[in-house]
Amino acid sequence: MKNILKRKELRLFMIMGGFFVTNALVAEFIGVKIFALEDTMGWAPFNWNLFGQQGSLNFTAGVLLWPVVFIMTDIINEYFGKRGVKLLSYLTVGLILYAFIMIFLAIQLVPADWWITTGKGSGVPDMNQAFSNIFGQSNWIIVGSVVAFLVGQIIDALVFEKVRKATGEKKVWLRATSSTLVSQFIDSFVVLYIAFVLGPQKWSMGLFMAVGTVNYCYKVMMAFLLIPLIYLARYIIDGYLGVELSARLKKMALHEG
Repeated sequence: MKNILKRKELRLFMIMGGFFVTNALVAEFIGVKIFALEDTMGWAPFNWNLFGQQGSLNFTAGVLLWPVVFIMTDIINEYFGKRGVKLLSYLTVGLILYAFIMIFLAIQLVPADWWITTGKGSGVPDMNQAFSNIFGQSNWIIVGSVVAFLVGQIIDALVFEKVRKATGEKKVWLRATSSTLVSQFIDSFVVLYIAFVLGPQKWSMGLFMAVGTVNYCYKVMMAFLLIPLIYLARYIIDGYLGVELSARLKKMALHEG
């Protein structure tokens, strides 16, 4: 076991995999909070008008972490291929579902009487209700986010592989950005459609298209802004692995399957 853990490529996969799964899990949990981008940044309201809908730039707090997941997906694909991405994606979905099951069971626990009122001084009269409201997400939202995540990750891996085979080791930015743009277009609309159009809120198609478009535009912007971080990550990983091992992993990832 000690010799196995000394292998740099295995340690790299474990570290990146752990970071990938953690970010996806945390993004799911904090995504229940909706924040106003303009107010947060101190900007004047944009008041966008799309598909007959008007509003401000409101996002879930999960947008803080999903761009990190995008980067990790492309970097993992770079060194471990689409099989590595799929393995971690399936594992992440399983752990997200496991986490929601545990949260559901925790919500069913009868709270201690004294704990219910411990938040009164800070404006929370019922801690148990607050806990249930924050962590007890709608089943439609859970299903929508899990399906969108899994479909998006698989498509991301496939597009990344196609572009990489067409360009070889050149144009890292192109395969990373193109895979993100395609996968996140699908992700942005799938989660909203399942959670809010098919779900009990029954959004109109205009609202669905408007919110989906705003979310996708944000992801497009982040995909381009994060390009330098992809090159920085490659530089650090190549330095850790060494020229020979790094080249071998990339070659195996390029020609897998």
